[in-house]
Amino acid sequence: MSKAFTKENEDDDDLDDTPKLPQSIKNYITPGGYQRLRDEFDQLWKVERPELVKTITWAASNGDRSENGDYIYGKKRLREIDRRLRFLSRRLDSAEIVDPSQRGECDQVFFGATVTVCNAQNEKQTYSIVGMDEAEPGCGRISWISPLAKALLKAHEGDVVTLHTPGGVEELEVIEVHYQAL
Repeated sequence: MSKAFTKENEDDDDLDDTPKLPQSIKNYITPGGYQRLRDEFDQLWKVERPELVKTITWAASNGDRSENGDYIYGKKRLREIDRRLRFLSRRLDSAEIVDPSQRGECDQVFFGATVTVCNAQNEKQTYSIVGMDEAEPGCGRISWISPLAKALLKAHEGDVVTLHTPGGVEELEVIEVHYQAL
C-alpha cells in the first residue's frame, strides 16, 4: 500500500497539547474566550491556510517533491493547521457561553466569578474562574475544573475553603466575590 494513503501517526488527532475535555463535562466558556477561539479559527481558515495552499501548489509545480523543502515543510505545516482547525471546531461546537457580567449581585462563587482569597500568611490573591481553553494561571485566570476552582466553587464571601495541594492542605478565606465581563 502506498504511504500516501496512510496516516503518519495513528494518534494524529491526539497530538494537540491542549487538554482534552473530560467525558460528560460541559465546555463552559466566557464570551471573550469564545471570541478568541473564533478569531484564531478564522485566522487559520481564512488567512494562513489559503496562503499555505498557494505555496504548496507552487512548490509542487517545481518538479521533484522529495527534495523540495517548501513542499515538505508546507505539507507538514498544513497538517498542523488542519489538526488545530479540527480541535477548534470541536471546542466551538461544544461551547456553552456563560456571561459573568449577566449574573448580577451574588456573593457565591460560580463559573465566571472573580474571587479574592487570603491564605494563612495573610497574602491576598485574585482569581477569575474561566473555561479550560482560556485559563492562564500566571494572569490569575484558572480553569473551572482545576483543584483551586473546585475548592472555591459554591463558597460564599467569608467562607474558609480547604485546598489539597501536593505540599499539604491549605486553607483559604474567600474575601470578595464579584462578577464582571472577562
